[in-house]
Amino acid sequence: MSLPYKIAVLCYLYDEQGHLLLLHRNKAPNAGMYSPIGGKLEMIDGEGPHQCAVREIFEEAGMRIGLDEVRLCGIVSERAYEGQTHWMIFLFELTRPVSRDEIRTMKFNEGQLEWVPTDKVADLPIPDTDRQFMWPLVQSHRGGFFMVHIDCSVTPMKWTVTESVKAAPKSQPTRRTIQPSKR
Repeated sequence: MSLPYKIAVLCYLYDEQGHLLLLHRNKAPNAGMYSPIGGKLEMIDGEGPHQCAVREIFEEAGMRIGLDEVRLCGIVSERAYEGQTHWMIFLFELTRPVSRDEIRTMKFNEGQLEWVPTDKVADLPIPDTDRQFMWPLVQSHRGGFFMVHIDCSVTPMKWTVTESVKAAPKSQPTRRTIQPSKR
């Protein structure tokens, strides 16, 4: 399947109460849905994923943060998303809670930012790949890392977690597991 490949980041920012900052999008892709802060890498400039995450957090939330304040928590590859594009998405979490007064603006040209309790995220209109795969993996891997490949070209979608490192209790070492395909 010959489709363009796009590279993007999504950034998970939580406040002191554990609420997640989401963008209620008014532009494509996923207009009318909720998603974390994020965007495409500036590939023509050779921008790296961490630099993109820092830039997107500044552009969408007005927060100036350092590279050391974002941590790669997942990588998602999507084959034929909506039949239009292959995606490589780097997922980042901020390494500290966000104070709500750090967010400079809650509304801008791409939509409206909203703080959402994590147990309510799945109740919102979010993309199917987020609902079925990404959001459950993000929740179960906070402080850890995962990599998943989602084949959106088939119905139902197929997915394979190729790497899974859960955050270990402070007294135990981190474990790595590979999970087989789920259908």
